Amino acid sequence: MPTSKDGVMVILSSPSGAGKTTLVNLISEQNNFKISISHTTRQPRPNETPNKDYYFVDNNEFKRLIKNQEFLEYAKVFNNYYGTTRTPVIEKLNKGQNVIFDIDWQGADQIKNKNLDYKLITFFILPPSKEILYERLSNREMKDKLIVEERMRQFERDVLHWINYDYVVINDDLQDCYKKINNLINAEINNGSKDYDLEYIRKHVEKLTL
Repeated sequence: MPTSKDGVMVILSSPSGAGKTTLVNLISEQNNFKISISHTTRQPRPNETPNKDYYFVDNNEFKRLIKNQEFLEYAKVFNNYYGTTRTPVIEKLNKGQNVIFDIDWQGADQIKNKNLDYKLITFFILPPSKEILYERLSNREMKDKLIVEERMRQFERDVLHWINYDYVVINDDLQDCYKKINNLINAEINNGSKDYDLEYIRKHVEKLTL
């Protein structure tokens, strides 16, 4: 049975290229924050380590896990499956460790709908502008324009889900963005005052969706 000594769940989601994975890694460097490692059927990127960044599995193994109802959440994104298995997350929370998730809006919705008895704080990360996002994606995808254009089309759809999150933070400067997220997590855990301007976020989203 969950108690007040349990860890909290923190979800970071963002459109592709907005920087959530870098932010998750920064937060995980703090004491008592553990990254939830997802399973995926996509191929590793050159800088990724199997069983550290992701558990890389094939479609058959992923479907076996779905059939056995082992996922807390899973989704198909860009023709690949991603999912979080339940047992490691619950074990960490019960030990008082905070678990941070690097997942998309589909996964965030599924975890929210599970109504687990653990505190959940959700963040949606946005880029400063569509132009900067395009530039970041172009650098990351090694100038593959078709992939970049697909990601930009997906951005138009993903950004609409900002309204379902507790907080939206703009990743204009990585360290500033990290500090804002950290301050909001601490305020949530300790019932402190929150420096958060919803109207400013609303206007930023309007600019991104013009």
